Amino acid sequence: MKISRHRSTGFPQIAAIAMPWSGITGRILASLGLAFSLSTSEAKAAPSQHAIGTIVLVHGAFADGSSWAPVISRLQARGYRVAAVQNPLTSLADDVAATNRVLRRQTGDVLLVGHSWAGAVITEAGNAANVKGLVYLSALVPDSGESVSDLLNRLNAPMAGLTPDADGLIWLDDAKAYRHVMAADVSEDKAAELAALQQPIAVATFAGKISHAAWHNKPSWYLQTENDNALAPQVQLAIARQIGASVTSLFASHMSLISHPDAVADLIDQAAREAGQ
Repeated sequence: MKISRHRSTGFPQIAAIAMPWSGITGRILASLGLAFSLSTSEAKAAPSQHAIGTIVLVHGAFADGSSWAPVISRLQARGYRVAAVQNPLTSLADDVAATNRVLRRQTGDVLLVGHSWAGAVITEAGNAANVKGLVYLSALVPDSGESVSDLLNRLNAPMAGLTPDADGLIWLDDAKAYRHVMAADVSEDKAAELAALQQPIAVATFAGKISHAAWHNKPSWYLQTENDNALAPQVQLAIARQIGASVTSLFASHMSLISHPDAVADLIDQAAREAGQ
C-alpha cells in the first residue's frame, strides 16, 4: 500500500436487583456484578479525548451508510462518536437536508466527511456552525453557484455512460460492472455484496447548485485514489488543488473506505486532530 501526503449485557441488571444474597459466594457475586455495572457505565459515559470528538460520514452514489462500517469501527475504537447519514440520493437538496438532520443531533464540534457524490453534499451542509472541517474522499467538490455537472464540464471531464431508467434513476447493480467501476481492489464476493446494497442516484442530483461552498471558510482534506475507475485521479487532484485541500494519495479504488479502511480512518483521525487545534 502506497500512501503519500502533500499540501495543496445483563450483568448490570443483576447488581441492581435487591436479592437476599447469603454467604460469601453471594457477596462476591454481588460485588462482581456491581463492579461490572460501574465499569460498563463509566466506559459508555467516557468523554472523547479529542478536541473534535464527533465524525459525521456521508456516503456517495451507488452505496448506503453501511459502506462506512469498516471505518466506523476503527474510529469508534479511537474514541470518536460516529454517525453515518443515509442519503436518499434523490436531489442535492434532499441529501443536504438528510445530512443537516444528523448534524443537528450532534453535540460539540464535528468533522464532516463525504465520499464521491457526497463531496457536493458536505460542501453545502458543511456551512453548519458545528462543522469545523471537511474531509473529501475521491469526491466531487463544486464551487459556489456550481453544480456537479458544471464542475465536471469545467474540468473537461463530463459524465459518460450514465443512462437513467424511466424514473430518472441511475443504477450500478451489476456485480461485474460494480467491481470494475467502483471497487477493483476488493474480492468478487465483496463486490457482489456491494452491488446488492447499492442505491441508485437520481440524475437530477447532478444539476443541483451549491449556494456557498463551505471549503472557502473551513479547512479541508482530500484523499486522492490513484487506482480509480469512477473518477479519474487527475480530476481528483485538480479538484483538491482548486479547494486548497491537504492531499493524501493512496493507491486504491474508488471504494477506499472498503478496501483500505485503516488508511481512511488514519486520514480522518489526522484531520480531526488538525482541525481541532
